[in-house]
Formats: sequence, C-alpha cells, structure tokens
Amino acid sequence: MSLQYHLKIKEGDVAPYVLLPGDPKRVPIVASFWDEAHFVADSREHVTYTGVYKGVPISCTSTGMGCPSTAIAMEELARCGVKNFIRIGTCGTFQDYVHPGDIQIFDSACRYDGTSYHYAPGPFPAVANHEVVQACIDAAKGLNKTYHVGTTRTQDTFYANYPEPGSSFNGFWQSRWKEFYKDLKRLNVMGGEMETSIVLVLTRIWGLRGGAMAVTLDNIIDSQEDEGNYEPEKALDHSEENIKTLSLLGCEAVKKLYELDQAKLNG
Repeated sequence: MSLQYHLKIKEGDVAPYVLLPGDPKRVPIVASFWDEAHFVADSREHVTYTGVYKGVPISCTSTGMGCPSTAIAMEELARCGVKNFIRIGTCGTFQDYVHPGDIQIFDSACRYDGTSYHYAPGPFPAVANHEVVQACIDAAKGLNKTYHVGTTRTQDTFYANYPEPGSSFNGFWQSRWKEFYKDLKRLNVMGGEMETSIVLVLTRIWGLRGGAMAVTLDNIIDSQEDEGNYEPEKALDHSEENIKTLSLLGCEAVKKLYELDQAKLNG
C-alpha cells in the first residue's frame, strides 16, 4: 500500500488502537507515557507516533481543529488498519456542576457540524461505542479523576459566537446565541467542542469502535456574560498538568479496551 495522501502513513505503521488529540504538539506528550514510542510521520496538522503502552500496541495521531481534518485523519487511519478511535481533547461546558479540570466522557454528540452530514443524514445519531465509554470511565476511576458522562455539542466555529461590540447586527446574533446556549443547558447538554460528532458518526457507520473524552477548560455561558471581546488566552487553562492527565487517561482507556478484547479472544 502506498502512503496515505495526508497522513503519510501506510498499513503496518499504526496500531489497531489510536488516540486522537487535536494539537500536533500533544502527540509527543501522549507518547511520553509509553514503554516504547517511535515517530511515524509529520504532515500538515497530522503527527503520528506508534508504540507500546504496558504491553498494548498503541498509536496517536493529531487531527487538527474541527471535523473536516478529523474526518480526513480517520479515513486514512482506518484504511491502514485502525479499529478503535478515542478522541482526547479540551472542551467547555454548559453545566454548572462541571468545573474546570473535570473530565467529560461523551456518550453522544449534538451534530452542529457540517462534515458529518456528508456521511449520514440528520436523523442519524452520533453515539459512542459503549465499550469505549466504559473503558474511559474505568480509566478515570483508576486514576481517581473527577469525571462526568453525557452529551457534547460539536460545532464548526470557535470565535463566531463572540462578536465585536458596537454593532447592532452582531448584537442581535450575540443575544441569539446566548439564548441558544441556555437552551442547550436546559437540554442537559454537557460539553462544547469541535470534533466529537464526526468521530462518533464515522466509527458507527464503519462498524468500528469510537468514543471521546475531554478536559474542561471553561463554562461557555459564563464566558459570554461580558459584552466585550472573547479572550481565550485569559479564560482557558491549557495547563501542562491538564494535558498530561488527559494523555494518561487516553492510554489507560486503550489498555482497558485491549484487555477486554484479549478476554474475548481467550474466553
């Protein structure tokens, strides 16, 4: 098999289990927890490492930001033999009971992206594989991390709902989105981020296993209370500790899935 067009990987380069951070710089952080790790490829926003974590074959590929680049990464990883996809990222929340630093494990996603509609119609659900959800829960429990399980809202934009002040047009849209976010809160939507829906839709229609978890950075509704500019560098905490915690949780979740699969083979 020739190299995949975007990821520059081929069959044999990646393990059946892959972690999907967004930021390419997080891939070496994930790999730092492994017993063995080697660099595979670096192309565009996609960096890939493969190795072994506690006896488990594992890979990590960055997706970049948003569903379009995530779908491309998943298409090419699946062609190279990946069967299990776990997104590990950062997110906001609509719920007051979720606090910065808490882990959100997504069993479903509201599809406010555009990419997933090129694969499946609107009524098709974005739901995680229950074995992946349980593996993430077990990993969080094992590391004694505060976690919540629920639905996320996946959206294509980051800044669009935080308009510049002083414009009546922007003021109209700002008020509209504030009410929409309050509706999401009432619907018990827990998270807000940009990639999970495509991970869940693609793995479901392909018959593979997929799931997602993310560390909470801020409360999305609270961050809209100020009428001025949105300044994520002040509102969000991308601390090294949060990213390392998320990376280790992902590795442990893969280990749980692998152990489950081995038990099935030996049962």
